[in-house]
Amino acid sequence: MSDEKAMIAANDTPFSNLASTNSSRTHIDRTSDSKAPSSHSPDGDSMPPTKEHHLPGHGESALPEDKEGEAIENVEDDWEDDPENARNWPAAKKWTTVAIVSFYTFCSPLASSMMAPGIPEIAIRYGITNSTVIALTLCIFLLSFAIAPLILAPLSEMYGRTWVFHLGNLFTMAFSFGCAFAPNTGSLLAFRFLSGCSGSAPIACGGGSVGDLFAEKDRALAMALFSLGPLIGPIVGPIAGGFIAQEVGIKWVFIVIAILCGIASCIGIPFLRETYGPVIRLRRAQKSSDPEVAEKMHPHLQQAHGNKLHVLWENLERPVTMLFKSLICFILSLYMAFMYGIFYLMFATFAEFFAKTYGFKAGVGGLAYLGLGVGFLLATGVGAKAGNGIYLKLAAKNGGVGTPEMRVPALVFGSFFVPVGLFWYGWSAQAKLHWIMPIIGSGIFGFGMMTTFLPIQLYLVDSFEFAASAVAASSLFRSLLGFAFPLFGKQMFDALGLGGGNSLLGGLAIVLGIPFPIFLWYKGAALRARNPLTATRAKAA
Repeated sequence: MSDEKAMIAANDTPFSNLASTNSSRTHIDRTSDSKAPSSHSPDGDSMPPTKEHHLPGHGESALPEDKEGEAIENVEDDWEDDPENARNWPAAKKWTTVAIVSFYTFCSPLASSMMAPGIPEIAIRYGITNSTVIALTLCIFLLSFAIAPLILAPLSEMYGRTWVFHLGNLFTMAFSFGCAFAPNTGSLLAFRFLSGCSGSAPIACGGGSVGDLFAEKDRALAMALFSLGPLIGPIVGPIAGGFIAQEVGIKWVFIVIAILCGIASCIGIPFLRETYGPVIRLRRAQKSSDPEVAEKMHPHLQQAHGNKLHVLWENLERPVTMLFKSLICFILSLYMAFMYGIFYLMFATFAEFFAKTYGFKAGVGGLAYLGLGVGFLLATGVGAKAGNGIYLKLAAKNGGVGTPEMRVPALVFGSFFVPVGLFWYGWSAQAKLHWIMPIIGSGIFGFGMMTTFLPIQLYLVDSFEFAASAVAASSLFRSLLGFAFPLFGKQMFDALGLGGGNSLLGGLAIVLGIPFPIFLWYKGAALRARNPLTATRAKAA
């Protein structure tokens, strides 16, 4: 028996209490427990037992339910140090994967918003006069964004993330062509809905891929790049879409989206590799010279992939369970969803506001979205660096051990900018000041939104064993409010004005953005300890 297996056998501590807050594989605690034997150096000298690994490749998998059996298999395979483990890949391979996933994640949000400046042309083309139906052509994309991740994220944990990325992007390309040549309003709405379903694949699975590749202390920058796609895509989209719609027509907006998806597939299909540990191990076993013997070495992985319907049902219900049975997930998802709703409310109203107030045409009107884009870009650099720095400092004070609550200070910092940006944008717009003033206000809001999105995503990935399902659960709320806000936005601003309407939203942002993070800081650990869905096992100090 190997030293590691001997330690497991000798240690009376149950596996459910072993060290882990990683999201993709199981740590085996190597503490100085008196029951655990000492490890040995290569020359046979006795060495003191080491504490928990902080090396790449050490974490927890999502799919097998039997964590004790899976941990034993990990030790037998030496999976934590296996070169095929995504956390042990060379840096170039890791960042290539992050870049491809981010590109996929950029394409689908681009499809969600690129048509925004061309909404008036769509209304004329299809003879739409109802303001709610006009807004629906834009935001119905987000309705399917809310539903599809509940299916796609668990499927990625059952069969691997790569094929979900590839098929989702290819179907988005096909449905974009359908939008371009839709003969009537009903078919346009149908293709937009289907495009949102397929386009949600990278949103649903990308956070899980980042968790597969990087440990908590290393993943802030990668998560920032992944989070940038859903936010910067909707900014670049209207800028390009405005000029395309103005010069060659709205049909070409959808054709350009399809072409971009095709380019992404040409890059992703040859170069993207599977990152999810259980799937990598199972495929390797099935491809060995004696697959039956190899698969018998992985009984828990086999069992997890055995009863498909049972596993499918459990995986499909998990995101909903996380959302409504975990107060942590609900609070963070609600706050993220509120900001996302405001974000798309701006999208639905910018074109009309800047056209009527400042005389912007479709092409120039797309540039009004630059304020949000600049805010997002600044927040990506500042938020990733500052958030990671705060996390590492707090972890150092805690004996080098990080907890999800150490993401909260960065969240509080970003939440202050959200109401400031909304007040600035709303009242400068109502006063009809120079056009740069509302754009600056939207940029401040964008900075605050992005600097809160990043720590929320990291908190969810750090806290939950099933990282992709946790991100999918948060996207349910986020996309539902993104779908709903534009439907009532015009009526709200007509009743309250831009100043009053944005002041109402800013006040709600203060209520959600200040007390909830402070509550998490003091109560988050206790909430996680009581919730079986979270990775609550304590790390060795």
